[in-house]
Amino acid sequence: MGITEANRRWWVLATMAGSLSMIMIDQTVVSVALPSMRRDLDLSPVGAQWVVNVYLLVLAMLVVIGGRLGDLVGPARTFRLGVALFVGASAFCALAVGGASLVLARGLQAAGAALMVPATGAILTNTFAPSERGRAMGIYSGSTMVFLALGPLVGGLLTELFSWRAVFFVNLPVGALTLAFAHVALAGGAGETRSGGRFDWPGAASLVAAIGALVLALMQAQVWGWGSVVTLGAIVVAVAATLAFVLVERRVPEPLVSPALWRKGNTAVDNVVLAALQFALVGLTVFGAIWVQSVLGYGAIAAGLSLLPLTVPLLIVAPLAGRLYDRHGPRLLLAGGTALMGLSLLWLAVMLHTHSFGWIAPGYVGVGVALGLAISPAATDALAAAGREERGEASGVSQMSRQLGGAVGMAVLGAIVGARSSPAAVTTATADAYLVAAVVLFAATGAAWTLLRRQLASDASAPLPTAAVV
Repeated sequence: MGITEANRRWWVLATMAGSLSMIMIDQTVVSVALPSMRRDLDLSPVGAQWVVNVYLLVLAMLVVIGGRLGDLVGPARTFRLGVALFVGASAFCALAVGGASLVLARGLQAAGAALMVPATGAILTNTFAPSERGRAMGIYSGSTMVFLALGPLVGGLLTELFSWRAVFFVNLPVGALTLAFAHVALAGGAGETRSGGRFDWPGAASLVAAIGALVLALMQAQVWGWGSVVTLGAIVVAVAATLAFVLVERRVPEPLVSPALWRKGNTAVDNVVLAALQFALVGLTVFGAIWVQSVLGYGAIAAGLSLLPLTVPLLIVAPLAGRLYDRHGPRLLLAGGTALMGLSLLWLAVMLHTHSFGWIAPGYVGVGVALGLAISPAATDALAAAGREERGEASGVSQMSRQLGGAVGMAVLGAIVGARSSPAAVTTATADAYLVAAVVLFAATGAAWTLLRRQLASDASAPLPTAAVV
């Protein structure tokens, strides 16, 4: 079936969701390929950690800038540029001859992703009418989370069948197909809008400094020491840069992130929920894969397959949650989803000590259902209140929240898990990490519950409809 004006929006959805397969898989794909990379490139433990961390760090730093550029020049343009940069950087990764070149290439990958990710959300929001937007974003968000969770499986398959370099080479044909589909699906300006105007360079510089210093401090604190001058200095820089960013955004005529955006709809709470979900999910997929290999003795492929109890429910529930959002709004879905995910992590923290995957699997199922309930409504609602010409900005902010949550999650949970060796120590540390993630999710539940209470109060105070007189 060809592309027609009647079905073009669904082709756009398939193109945008498919493009994120590269980005999301690459966030977690290296978790099972790292041992091979360390052997081939003679990476130190710190160097191996930065192969993962630099991707999360650069993406969190630049994704808001990518969203704003999409508003200025059009999201379709930034999307195509981002795909091209991501594919080129993937080839650079695959051909890396040392740790420094691999880390640099991973940073370039993240820069390409920072252009792509907010553009996809803006294009979809512009393409679909409000009555279909929740369903479309449910499919989109659900597929991205599935890709994120499938990273360890894909990495295991490619590493065992070919080499760790195949983990990056596979992005070349996927990227080429993405550009080909985008050329057809986005023809005629589908999903395109642009606001023009000036770029906020002072705001961009202060935001990059704030996020970079904060995430760097968290990631390196276990190496530098939490009380070291370098760590404390980075935290001071992060605080100062954040204050500078707030002051700049209040004064410039065309801010990178409009202060008014946070007051629109449920934007603030939506982003808190997105950050909390990503905090837990990145930690679960990475450290869960490490745990089943270290403790249960699974190979790389089996470690990836162990996440299927999470991915299958997520793929089923996310589109259904999108439809529920279209009918009832986000509040109950956000509160219920974050609470269920917190409870599922508590289950996992306890059942890890059984060393039986049969007892662990129900926790993964609960996480998958919870993500399906919450991720799509939060992502859709974060864009719903934004005007058409600021959807790139809103999409960039929501993606920044997610990536920042993931980066902080990797840093905090990684510090808890550490470089443990014995199965008992790995199990205890991983269980502790899951407990911390559960606390973060319950805090997000509290934030979402305030929205639910506000909505219930609003509904109760609304006047009852009067009967029509005939």
